[in-house]
Amino acid sequence: MSSGPLPDGALAVAGGPLGRHASARARSWAATVVPLLVAAAATMALSVVERAHCIQKGWTGSDQFWHACFSDLPSLYQLGNLHHGLAAYLAGDGSSADHPVLTGAVMAWLGGLVPDGPFLDQTRWYFALWALLGTALAVAVVYLTAASRPLHSANAAQVALSPVLLLTAMLSPDLFGVALASAGIWAWARRRPTLAGALLGLAVATRTYPVLILLALVVLGLRTGRLHAVGRTLAAAAGAVGVVLLPFLIGNPGAIAVPYERWWDSQAGLGSLWMVPELVGHPLPTGATTLLTVVGLVVAVLMGALFALSTRRRPTVAEVALVLVALALVTGKTFPVQSSLWLVPLVALCGLRWRDHLVWASAEALHFVAVWLYVGGLSRPERGLPPGWYAVALIVRVAAVGYLVWRVWDTASQRAEAPDLDAADPSVSRGDELSEDQSDAVVDELAGDFTDAPDELLVRFA
Repeated sequence: MSSGPLPDGALAVAGGPLGRHASARARSWAATVVPLLVAAAATMALSVVERAHCIQKGWTGSDQFWHACFSDLPSLYQLGNLHHGLAAYLAGDGSSADHPVLTGAVMAWLGGLVPDGPFLDQTRWYFALWALLGTALAVAVVYLTAASRPLHSANAAQVALSPVLLLTAMLSPDLFGVALASAGIWAWARRRPTLAGALLGLAVATRTYPVLILLALVVLGLRTGRLHAVGRTLAAAAGAVGVVLLPFLIGNPGAIAVPYERWWDSQAGLGSLWMVPELVGHPLPTGATTLLTVVGLVVAVLMGALFALSTRRRPTVAEVALVLVALALVTGKTFPVQSSLWLVPLVALCGLRWRDHLVWASAEALHFVAVWLYVGGLSRPERGLPPGWYAVALIVRVAAVGYLVWRVWDTASQRAEAPDLDAADPSVSRGDELSEDQSDAVVDELAGDFTDAPDELLVRFA
């Protein structure tokens, strides 16, 4: 078993020094991952540099759209009165974040660290604090992605070097939830279902997408019949959510429901398929948009369950989660630029090729430019992107996310049942001294408590 990037002799207390092969693998793992951690920090630095114009001039007016340096973070600092700090947010004393409560709490905490001064300087400070926190979070996501699949740790490069990370990391606080969700998947892979549940529960308190990761565990638990471990995970997740909500139930209960109430009453937003009718001059009523979104979510869940239960060999947690999250995103009431950040570690954990990643990232980059030109054009039509052309960029992006789903589904469907290498060659242990293709065929590194479980529930089509 891979020991991770530990110095030689670090495991002596736990039973003796590492053997020759284990020590070599540990050094190889560290040699692969450490440069990726540095690369992730460099990508985050470039994400900050990309917003240099706004850092210099401020996040006001349409200028931020023409220079593609818009960020929600300074706007939320101003509109939510986050300079009052965490205590004011918990008590509902003039501070709000319009985000799920754990995300709002982190935002308010950072807001309380901003020194007094001119407003522009305050927004710069707030952005800088988020840049530091975001860099630490991005490095953590890369590490957790590599540690979740140690035999394929190089796949974490698809997080560290992702164009999507560069474009979206400093747009919003989503990276906080992505890091918690990645930690939850890592804990599940290490057969720590209670810890996985606690981490995924905290992630749910930052965004609703991690509910779909929990659902992936439920469906795979049905296939394997190992629902006991999944039950522990769900119980821990519910407990973590309860712990987060308790202070707000006492001091600021309105903060819990506000984001969801606003979502329910909102029209189709940027990036959503349901915005296309509006872009061509026929907007959908709010009720119809909400209904279509709910139906889309139901379809996403059904498709995810079908995927998990119908392939010849059980798909991984990351594969099922990607199908669920991606379909929920493209059928959602809004699909903002930063939401694609949730797919980045899942793409890496699924082991998709860089070619597939870059096809998707190119569509994301096209939409990233188009959305700011469209929004800027709402105030200056002669300079902005016409609605019809923004609709084209939006559809291209949705198609690219659909392409990811197809690639994951097709790859899992073509995967044959794992051969019994132990029976064929007793000298070869699972996952040891195997090529990448062999280890893919034998070892599901994300299986956790599903490891070696036989299939008890399958869906077959004649």
